[in-house]
Amino acid sequence: MYSRGVSTAERLIESTRELLWERGYVGTSPKAILERAGAGQGSMYHHFTGKPDLALAAIRRTADELRAAAEAVLDGPGTPYERIEAYLRRERDVLRGCPVGRLTMDPDVVASDELRAPVDATLDAIRERIAGIVEEGKEQGQFGPELDGEAIAATVLATVQGGYVLARASGSPAAFDAGVRGLLSLLHPQDHPTVRGARCTRCSTN
Repeated sequence: MYSRGVSTAERLIESTRELLWERGYVGTSPKAILERAGAGQGSMYHHFTGKPDLALAAIRRTADELRAAAEAVLDGPGTPYERIEAYLRRERDVLRGCPVGRLTMDPDVVASDELRAPVDATLDAIRERIAGIVEEGKEQGQFGPELDGEAIAATVLATVQGGYVLARASGSPAAFDAGVRGLLSLLHPQDHPTVRGARCTRCSTN
């Protein structure tokens, strides 16, 4: 599964990330990690103090990757609306669910301040960035002045995470896509033909 150039510690972290996503914390046993990593007995305790330490390293990496992927889109080119749209529509394995969202439903992760911290920090960072983009849109006259950046950011995250749940329940990404389309239709500048005196480029009226 892993090339010979990949270190044992790296294989352990990646295997733990996969198993946490698939089985949750309790289902991710040291034996399963070692088997998935192709590592010998005792290797976990050579590189980590135990399962909690290894799980923390895996969760941090998963959280960091999700944050980087989100910020790459949110800080990319385009108008505020286009950047939020790009975030909502970015490629995801919808039926597999969100690797970070999955952790929020794991009672063992939620019960541990240390394991939960990277998850909280990542979701907070994404929420804050979206809120800032909404405020940018308001300043540019693209969004109505009545919009609350924090509330919209929370709604965007709720749409994404709730969309995963609905898609998995139905066995189809259609539910996720429907939620995204619905939110975007509410945010679309065409719903505000006149915002602070600005002309909507998609409308024929001022």
